[in-house]
Amino acid sequence: MQITKTFVDNLSGNPSFKDYVEKLYGGGLEYQAARYKKIYDLHVATYGGEVSFYSSPGRIELCGNHTDHNNGKVLCASISVDTVACVTPLEDKVVVASIGYPEVVVALNDLEANSEEYGSSEALVRGVLAYYKQNGYKIGGFAATTSSDVFKGAGVSSSASFEVLICEILNQMYNGGVVDKITKAKAAHYAESIYFGKPCGLLDQSAIALGGVSFIDFKSTANPKVKTMDWKFDGATIVLINTGGDHCDLTSQYADIRSEMEWVASMFHARKLRKVKEDDFLAAIPELQSKVSGRAILRAMHYFEENKRVEAGVKAVKSGNFKKFSAVINGSGQSSYELLQNCYPLGDTAQRIPLGLAVSKMYAAVKAVRVHGGGFAGTILAFVDNAGVDAYVADMKKIFGDDCVYRIGVRNEGTCKVELS
Repeated sequence: MQITKTFVDNLSGNPSFKDYVEKLYGGGLEYQAARYKKIYDLHVATYGGEVSFYSSPGRIELCGNHTDHNNGKVLCASISVDTVACVTPLEDKVVVASIGYPEVVVALNDLEANSEEYGSSEALVRGVLAYYKQNGYKIGGFAATTSSDVFKGAGVSSSASFEVLICEILNQMYNGGVVDKITKAKAAHYAESIYFGKPCGLLDQSAIALGGVSFIDFKSTANPKVKTMDWKFDGATIVLINTGGDHCDLTSQYADIRSEMEWVASMFHARKLRKVKEDDFLAAIPELQSKVSGRAILRAMHYFEENKRVEAGVKAVKSGNFKKFSAVINGSGQSSYELLQNCYPLGDTAQRIPLGLAVSKMYAAVKAVRVHGGGFAGTILAFVDNAGVDAYVADMKKIFGDDCVYRIGVRNEGTCKVELS
């Protein structure tokens, strides 16, 4: 059907839109109706024509902290914040107008990678177009007006949300919806690593494209093994807390985790820990002490234990056992704290992440809490009983600020076209 101004003005009363709001966001009908109306009005004022809507979520890492770079296993999920686009077909270019940002314009006949574009949205769009064309998929132009609730600086992958959004628009508008979810993730990953200039794993893009809770085994980085499960734990709210801290000077500390794991692997003539048998590693610890640092040994211990926790987490999600799931998350978080050692930077006395973890553990309603993502500075993730979440959120806002505490839910739908009728 054709989406008109009258139609959009009455979205909050539309049964189809109500269903989408519940499915994608878990509520907030009036807010989402106003949000969609805003980008529609902005879009048609500039581009006119027939429009369609698309939605691409953010993501969180549940378990598998710093394992992917050594071909390990991870458990991640798409979440109920997203990038929304109002889209109209064009002939020879892609134009993206994101609210609050400069307009992005990419010509379809100019798809070569350009290092001068590193770090830009133009690079991401150009990279996705190039991947589609190189792999035999159709490309075409479009204009998109976007609005994003995927908060930046909290490790929920706003860039990957944008990349996979572009992939899905091309998929639906020019390829009849035949591009599978992992191929979209690979296209987005290609854009970010080759065109955007940021070497990365496939975790972020996969979680966003797939939706729900995703188990990813990176034994083969070219073709990772993926399983997707629905989130069944409706009795708990996920709270993401940005505890503060600056990531700018932490690159070397992030890199040390990978290099130290690979240092241990090299003692077994392997490039990655995935190629090393855990029993061989444990038996060799007495000798390893004179060859690698104690911290490297501890980080390798985390790696092997974390892969097993991911497997246990998969079983807990599949069976709907929240108690077991919470135990897995708490175990993962404690291991990140003690063995991986990524909860505060070297020499840091503010220790915002440890503060957030310590305070969170004082609440009976908090069933699991852990550092989120890369660590050292930034965010923690808490799983809180619904009955106690209001008090917990209110108290954490007093410590970390109103704009640093977010309630989120797992979204079982990945990046998609929003079909309205």
